[in-house]
Amino acid sequence: MKLKFGGAAQTVTGSKYLLELRSGKRILIDCGLFQGLKEHRLKNRDPFFVPPSSIDSVILTHAHLDHSGYIPALVRDGFKGAIHCTKSTQDVSEIILQDSGFLQEEEARFANKRGFSKHHPAEPLYTVDDAIRSLESFKSHPFGENIEVADGVTVRFQRAGHILGASSVLIEAEGKKVLFSGDLGRNDDPILNDPEPPPESDAMIIESTYGDRVHSKESVIDRFCEIIKSTIAKNGVVLIPAFAVGRAQLLLYYVFELKRTGRIPDIPVFLNSPMAINMTELLCGNRVDHKLPPDICSQVCGIAKYVRTVEESKELNLKSGPMIIISASGMITGGRILHHIVAFGPKASTTIVLPGYQAEGTRGRTLLRGARTLRMFGEDIEIKATVESLDGLSAHADSDGLVQWVKSAASPPKKIFITHGEPDSADALKKRIEADLKISCVVPQMLEEIEL
Repeated sequence: MKLKFGGAAQTVTGSKYLLELRSGKRILIDCGLFQGLKEHRLKNRDPFFVPPSSIDSVILTHAHLDHSGYIPALVRDGFKGAIHCTKSTQDVSEIILQDSGFLQEEEARFANKRGFSKHHPAEPLYTVDDAIRSLESFKSHPFGENIEVADGVTVRFQRAGHILGASSVLIEAEGKKVLFSGDLGRNDDPILNDPEPPPESDAMIIESTYGDRVHSKESVIDRFCEIIKSTIAKNGVVLIPAFAVGRAQLLLYYVFELKRTGRIPDIPVFLNSPMAINMTELLCGNRVDHKLPPDICSQVCGIAKYVRTVEESKELNLKSGPMIIISASGMITGGRILHHIVAFGPKASTTIVLPGYQAEGTRGRTLLRGARTLRMFGEDIEIKATVESLDGLSAHADSDGLVQWVKSAASPPKKIFITHGEPDSADALKKRIEADLKISCVVPQMLEEIEL
C-alpha cells in the first residue's frame, strides 16, 4: 500500500491523500482546493496529480473547500466513482460546492468586466452546473459503521467536531489500518460535539493547523462584548468576515448570549452570506451533530436579519451604525465582505473583527499584519477602521488538543504523518509528539509517496 500526498503537505490547504493498493485500486481521501498564496492557488489550474478516471473512490472527511472544493472539477474531468461521506457532510457539500461554483463564475465575470485579470477571458475553475453534477456522486453513511467502498477496502467515519458532519476516517485494506484525522475540533466548543478518541491504527495522518500554539485562555465572549460596546460608542459598524460554515453560526450564538444576558443592547444584526444563511438554517435540522437544544437553536438562528439578495446587500452598505454585519468569506478572499470593506473600511468608526485563522496570501492576513490598504477590485482601498483579532474562536484543536487526541488512542500508531499545517506548525507538532508520546513522526513533502 502506498500513500501519496497531493495537497496539505507543509501547507494548510488543498487536502488530497491518495492510497494506492497492490491490487491497483486508488482511494482518494479529500479533494480540496488550494487557497491563500498565489503560488498555491495556481496549483488548482494544474492537471490533477493522477488521472481522475483512475481513482476508484473518494472519501470526504468534511465539506470545507480546502477538503472538498476540487470535487466538481474531478468529476467533470473523468472521475466515475462514488464520493463517500457522512449525511451532514453531504448536506453541507450541496450548499458549499454550488456556492463555490457561483462565486467563481461571478469573479470571472467581474474580472472580465473590469479588465484586471491577466487571463483574457478569465474563466472559472468550474461552474455551478459542474458542482450540481458532482453531487450526484455523493453517497452518505452514518458514523460508526464499517462501509465497504471497494473490494477488500472498508471505511469507518467517526466524529471529529470542527463543523457539521466532520469526521475522522479509518480505512482498512491489505491487513493495515490507516487513520486520517481530518480537521479536528475542540473539546470546549459551545455548539459542536467533541471529537471521538482515535481507534487503533498502524499509521495516522493528523492535521497541524495549530500545531505550534495553544488557544488563548481569554474569555472569547468577554472580548467580543468589549469590541461590540466600544464600536457602539462610536455609532460604528462591527464588520466580521466569517467562515460561512461553522464560524458564522458560532458568532450568532455569542451575539445571542450577549443580548440574552443584557450585556449589549438590541442593535441590528445582519447575516449577509447566502451560504452562511443556508448553513444556519441547516444547523437546526442536524441536531445529531451539535449540543444545542431545539429552542435555543431556533433563537440563535433567529438573532440576525438574513440578507439574501444582491440588492439588499447593496442597501446595507448605505446604512449607518451601530450594527453588526457578519459576512463571508472568512479570510476576505471573495464574496460580499469585499463590498462591505470598500464601504465601511475607510471609516474610523468601523471595527473589522478577524475571528479566526488567516492564511498566508489572504487579505485577512494582510490586515492582521497591520496593513492600512487592501487591494480589491483592482484598486487600493484605504483602511481607517480599527482591526481586531478575536482569538479563541478557532474550530481547530490546538497543540494541546492534538497531542491529547493522539494520546487517547486505544493503542499508539506505529507512524504519524503530520499534514495540514504551515512548516513551523507541522515541525513543532512533530517534535512534541516524538518527545511526549515517543511515536515516530514524518512531515511529508508535496507529492511525496511513501510505502506503508
